[in-house]
Order: sequence, then structure tokens, then C-alpha cells
Amino acid sequence: MSDFISATVADGVGHVTLDRPQAINALSYEMIRELAAVFDAWRTDTEVGLVVLDGAGDRGFCAGGDIRELYGYVTADEHETAHQFFRTEYRLDAAIARFPKPVVAIMDGITMGGGIGLSGHAAIRVVTERSRLAMPETRIGFTPDVGGTWLLGKAPGELGVHLALNSRVMDASDALYAGFADAFVPSERLPHLVQALHERADPGSPAEIVMLFDETPDPSPLALARGWIDACYSAPTVAEIVARLRAVADGRWDDAGLAESVNLDPEASAHAAAAAAELETLSPTSLTIALEAVRRARTLPRLEDALEQEFRAVAWFLEQPDLREGIRAQVIDKDRSPKWTPPKIADVPAGLAARALDDRRYAPVFG
Repeated sequence: MSDFISATVADGVGHVTLDRPQAINALSYEMIRELAAVFDAWRTDTEVGLVVLDGAGDRGFCAGGDIRELYGYVTADEHETAHQFFRTEYRLDAAIARFPKPVVAIMDGITMGGGIGLSGHAAIRVVTERSRLAMPETRIGFTPDVGGTWLLGKAPGELGVHLALNSRVMDASDALYAGFADAFVPSERLPHLVQALHERADPGSPAEIVMLFDETPDPSPLALARGWIDACYSAPTVAEIVARLRAVADGRWDDAGLAESVNLDPEASAHAAAAAAELETLSPTSLTIALEAVRRARTLPRLEDALEQEFRAVAWFLEQPDLREGIRAQVIDKDRSPKWTPPKIADVPAGLAARALDDRRYAPVFG
């Protein structure tokens, strides 16, 4: 393989490692294509009974797609290359979800964006005390993708909307509660887990082996916050979500549709104020489309349908100047450029989300 992907087969286990630790294993187009080739080859390889997917280095499994590479495509107007980047990535995510052999994904450390696309759809998803998961796309004026809306749409209550809009970072307990992970294994035990998977007596029971190492993490902060999150993020629009968050921040529980006695989070007012303030600094275009995408994903029958919807939105975003500015200000020239000023919520045209999510000008991902 390349310098950034390591793939080996031993004892019936295919072990593939993202090996770009200097960039927290961020996914380049080349890495995505190589991963796709590995999984395609192992699909019918009789020497592979299960797959372990992890990342090199001690900072994280995968920080997501290579944003600098994407920025290069956008600024050079190489939209078709960018389209192929996303099509290939989404097909890989779907292939992992439908893989005929168990895939054990180890999300140790930072796992965000494209990293969740690889790991979040695996059969067995492991987190550790160092895990930090997020779909951070709205921070750069983009929208959650890689099947992220599919996972967010299945999260309890309105947690998925909150996680999507605020790009909130989950720890291990949050990831388990929100449905992004299946088991908590302390990082120091990961080598023993991998060894046990190689030495398993029963090739059909990797889930049982993982459970031998599973422990109970601390309580989930997300679970504690369900009262105010569900009340605020069930509002129909981004503007109304912000208004409800401001109401909670001011202690006006009735205005947020929430009885004070129902709230279980003693820090609800402070947390709601911070969430509202954050939303007011982000692109309302991105927030509006992310909100609609997650809510639509709840009604879709398959992961592939969510990926197709996400691709339509991504293709639309690639044509927007705001995306270029958001990436430049938040990633490329973060410490040198003037602060990016997104449009105001009131300036988002009616029906914009539907136009982006239903845009069918480009060839689909599947079919």
C-alpha cells in the first residue's frame, strides 16, 4: 500500500490502519481509493474472516477528510474531481456498512467527519477514554455528510440536530448514548483486544470478544441535557431554535416549551446560552441545510439514500463562495485572515434547503 495506508492479513484477520499520524490520519483522495480497494479485495478473500480498522499515532483515528485538498479543488473550480472524491468516499462508507464480514472499528482519540464515515457504519464500533467524536462541518460553513445525517437522525430525541448544528464533540459515554459507538474499551487494553481477535477460538464471535473488554464509562453529559436539548432543537427553524435557547438561557422555561421541573441539567441555562451564541457565529445557510438533512434522514429507508441526499447538498455547496470563505477563514488562514462573517439567519431564502437537498443535476453516487 501507500505510505498512508497499512493493510495486512494474519490469523484470519484483515488489519487496515490509517497511517498519516502527522495529520491525525486525515483522508486524502488517494487514501480513500486505496481503502476502497482493500475492502473490495477482502470481501471475497477466504483468508479474511473479520477486519480491524484503526489509526496510527496517539492523537486519533481520523480527523476527517483532507480539508486542504478539498479547498484546492474548490478554488481551482475542479468540481468534478471533488465530486469524485465524495462519490468514492460515500461508496466506501456504504461498503463498510454492508461488508459481509464483521468490521471492528477502533475510534481511539479524535474521530470526526470522514473518520465517522469509516467507523460509524462498522459492525462493531469501539471507543476509549481518549475518544472525541464530532461532525464538525457547520464550523466551516458546510454540512454533515459521510452518512453522518443517517447516524444523527437515529440519535435519541433531538440530540442529532444539536450535534449537527453545534458540531458538538462527544466523549465515549456520549458516543455510546447517541448511537455512534457500541463498546467502551480503555486505550491501554486495545493491544490485548486486537490480540484476542487474532487468537479467537470462534471466528464468528468478534462481538463477544469485544464485550469481554467492554467497561462502563462515566454518565453521558448528553443524556443529562436531553430536557433542554429536546425542547429547543425541536423548533422548526434555526431562528426559532436560537430563540428557544435564549429563553432557556434567561430562565424563561415556558417560552422554550419546557417546564423547569423537567430539566435535569443544573447548568442548562449556561449551556443553552453558549449553544445559542455559537449558532449565531455560524453560517445560517449551513445550519438550515444541516437541520433539514438530519430531519429528512429520519424518514429514509437506507443509508445509501442518506448518502445520496448528502451528495446533492455537497455538490450544491461546492458552487457557493461562502464555502470557500468558510474553509479559508477557519482552516487555511485561521490565524492570519480577517474573521469570516457569515450571512444573517434572516437572509437565508425560503426553500433553500429543499433546493440544495433535491438538486439532481449531477450523476448520483449509486446506480
